[in-house]
Amino acid sequence: QVQLTESGGGLVQAGDSLRLSCAASGRTFYTVGWFRQAPGKERVFLAAILGSDDTTYYANSVKGRFTISRDNNKNTVYLQMNSLKPEDTAVYYCAVHRLGFYDRAQNYDYWGQGTQVTVSS
Repeated sequence: QVQLTESGGGLVQAGDSLRLSCAASGRTFYTVGWFRQAPGKERVFLAAILGSDDTTYYANSVKGRFTISRDNNKNTVYLQMNSLKPEDTAVYYCAVHRLGFYDRAQNYDYWGQGTQVTVSS
């Protein structure tokens, strides 16, 4: 079983940057995705990085602002978030992809507990 722990969230101002970390127990040669969930809304796909060759996929809403990457030596996947906006406020989650489309939360297992990101205007 894989255990994931997100960190790096916090309170920032619009325009600031944050880097979220997703630390995995054991190896990280999985396909990992980042999602976020705002209060009262569904969990939304942000980005994924393939375990096979580090190919990355992004939601259109964050393409060009967010970058997903991994460091296998540290068993960690990162989400670099730049030019943050108040609408980026949410709890951010990472998860291990199981099968199917990368942008669907139901296709992921082993979710972390989430890290809160709050962007003030």
